[in-house]
Amino acid sequence: MVLSKIPPPVFFMGSGFCQYVGAALAVGVFLQIGPLSVAWLRILLSGVILLAWRRPRNLSWSDIAWSVVFGLVLGGMNMVFYEAIARIPLGAAVSVEYLGPVLVAVIGSRGWRSRVAIFLALAGVVSIGGWGVDINDPEQRLGIVLALIAGGCWAAYILLGRSIATKRSGLDSLAIGMFAAGVLLAPIGGGGSALAWTDGLLFLTVLGVAVLSSVIPYGVEQLILARIPAANFALLTALLPVTSLIVGLIVLRQIPNWAELLGLTLVSVAVALSSYQPKH
Repeated sequence: MVLSKIPPPVFFMGSGFCQYVGAALAVGVFLQIGPLSVAWLRILLSGVILLAWRRPRNLSWSDIAWSVVFGLVLGGMNMVFYEAIARIPLGAAVSVEYLGPVLVAVIGSRGWRSRVAIFLALAGVVSIGGWGVDINDPEQRLGIVLALIAGGCWAAYILLGRSIATKRSGLDSLAIGMFAAGVLLAPIGGGGSALAWTDGLLFLTVLGVAVLSSVIPYGVEQLILARIPAANFALLTALLPVTSLIVGLIVLRQIPNWAELLGLTLVSVAVALSSYQPKH
């Protein structure tokens, strides 16, 4: 299979590019229907699309139950993170949230290469994102707490996703989980979404966010999780801030500063270390 020959970092960069283009689309939507409703619509529409594509069948009740838990973790992560970036800068939120994958990487690390890679990846993400948070502001303190919760959800997503992807079809479970999360989280995010159902252009924009920010990247991540350990996957997530820099440079003409370039270098070295396979 051709896809199995593509290195995971290349997969990750591609999915990250889609994810950040989707984030660019979501900027205008935030202003119209709010972060919780955008996150909810993103999850629900992604679930509908994936269900129509995959049409899961022959799953046990246990498989379905774990898929629902997986979907709720994923949906919760998106909702909490969107609320975090409504209060603190995106870079700061990503830096705080990345503590979740770092914890997974630390727990699953083996050997000096992995430990050095973890340190470099964390330092790189912090350098890229910066902190830029006023801890004296109650709203920004809440933003930090929300980003930490999102990081915990991210860690759970990696561990659950790895377990699911190695035992059965990760894409089928993703489809069931996202649709179930969309239904179960409707009381939280559905209330402010009315405008999206009546405004054609707004609906198409939200649909684009769902495809670019959820269907493609999460689908790709299920393929990656089936191939590599959770700890390695957690380190690869450090490529997402790097991808955001590249998208910002190409799409938004945002020139990275020295700290961002330093962070990009540190993350690149970390990923190279974690991906290195010595020849026997």
